[in-house]
Amino acid sequence: MDIDADSSATTTTSSSNDRPHFPIEWPEDGTLTLDWVLNLMSSFDWASRNLAPTDLPNVLPVAAFDKLILCGSKILHKEPNCVKIDDVSDDSKVVVVGDVHGQLHDVLFLLNHAGFPSLNRFYVFNGDYVDRGAWGLETYLLLLAWKIYLPNRVYLLRGNHESRYCTGVYGFEKEVMIKYGGQGKHVYRKCLGCFEGLPLTTVIAGCVYTAHGGLFRSVSATPSKRNKGKKRNRKISINTDGTSDSKLSLGSFEELSKARRSVLDPPWEGANLIPGDVLWSDPSMNPGLSPNMERGIGLLWGPDCTENFLKKYNLKLIIRSHEGPDAREKRPGLGGMDQGYTIDHVVESGKLITLFSAPDYPQFQASSEERHNNRGAYVVLEPPNFDAPVFHSFEAVSPRPKANPYYDFEEVIDSDGELDLASMVSSQ
Repeated sequence: MDIDADSSATTTTSSSNDRPHFPIEWPEDGTLTLDWVLNLMSSFDWASRNLAPTDLPNVLPVAAFDKLILCGSKILHKEPNCVKIDDVSDDSKVVVVGDVHGQLHDVLFLLNHAGFPSLNRFYVFNGDYVDRGAWGLETYLLLLAWKIYLPNRVYLLRGNHESRYCTGVYGFEKEVMIKYGGQGKHVYRKCLGCFEGLPLTTVIAGCVYTAHGGLFRSVSATPSKRNKGKKRNRKISINTDGTSDSKLSLGSFEELSKARRSVLDPPWEGANLIPGDVLWSDPSMNPGLSPNMERGIGLLWGPDCTENFLKKYNLKLIIRSHEGPDAREKRPGLGGMDQGYTIDHVVESGKLITLFSAPDYPQFQASSEERHNNRGAYVVLEPPNFDAPVFHSFEAVSPRPKANPYYDFEEVIDSDGELDLASMVSSQ
């Protein structure tokens, strides 16, 4: 595995003062071109450095936003829960990207450094496009534009932050409201609707499984029981002592295909447990499958589960994201995120990798002394087998344009570890 650990990011797509062409207009024929997407990139970059956030409607008017989000939503909603990327060839490369969390300029650098999506360069983004960073909206819309332009080469997966609950706590909702003012509610609602369509997982070249959080449980052994005509409170079934639930077993791709991904917050029972697991679960060095007590949702799975999953489905690699440096420093036995990735499990059938693509994360912290100064990373999968990841580690773009936070970062220090479960239930 090659490691490109010397990549630094000092400039982005349009670091000059040359003003790109905006306001952005949706093409009359509804067909995006490469020039249109590149101009959107340059416009967002230039505006972030030269305009106030409230000027974003002058760059991307609501009329153009509506067309963009509608077109992207239609494509996403047609994709299955697990997208199989099989049309790779001997000259193809697949770039896998972890959490980016609204760090627009690092995303621009990554796209330039890895090479833009093209007929022989695939991209898989592993979710968490928004929240914590100051440019979540621009980041998501930019990647959505790439998806529309090359729908069979760019794949956007769901992250746990693409939810009503997380966006209400970690800044994206407020970001949208400030940037679009009186039309903010409309823009936010459309974004939530688009999030509903994001698929959950991919299988690349028949041998690499990617998901935001990771593995998921079987629900066939414990079907949901619901009395007809009566409503029940939705609950999470978790052992209070944190021990392994003997009823838990790994789920199948057939079960994954039937899960209802349209919910905007972690599901609570029956087949809808699976999306919650896929988005929120974490690996562990302890064997077995158990409830994720720290997060209050999802699972913890050990190396034996990684081996069983890989062997059962003839896979070689699991690439997941979900944990930045702040989360990993609290996880004894697992590697830190200082280089943007860790190899968590090495088993007979393959490996489990955690990939995080937001360098110098989070953007806002209480003091400079507490900064993690982590690098971000992306993975390139190459022929002939696409199962030997090449890691590319990179530093944050510097200088990062000044911006104000859209959430109370001093009060919400611990990312996803402390959830207000009652609030999550009542919001649905």
